Amino acid sequence: MGFLKRTHSKFDYQPRYYKGEGNPYKIEHKLDQFRTTVGKKKGLKGKFNDAINDLKNSDKNVNKTLLIIISILIFIFLYIIDFDLSIFKGN
Repeated sequence: MGFLKRTHSKFDYQPRYYKGEGNPYKIEHKLDQFRTTVGKKKGLKGKFNDAINDLKNSDKNVNKTLLIIISILIFIFLYIIDFDLSIFKGN
């Protein structure tokens, strides 16, 4: 019954013109080495904590730009739903 116990052969393929280190078929983003949320397998809580820490330690210009964009989008949303902004004005 030797025909039932088959083992699959592994092929060690080397590309013809590749002269580098590592696996040429590994797909990786250019900026993955600078990100803290990519790489290690973590749970949802670990990823969330890393994202919060990254946001706290990032540039102040990025945070300011992000706040401006979010506030503009909120005002556009309030305008679309016809929210009355006069309740915030003084008498």
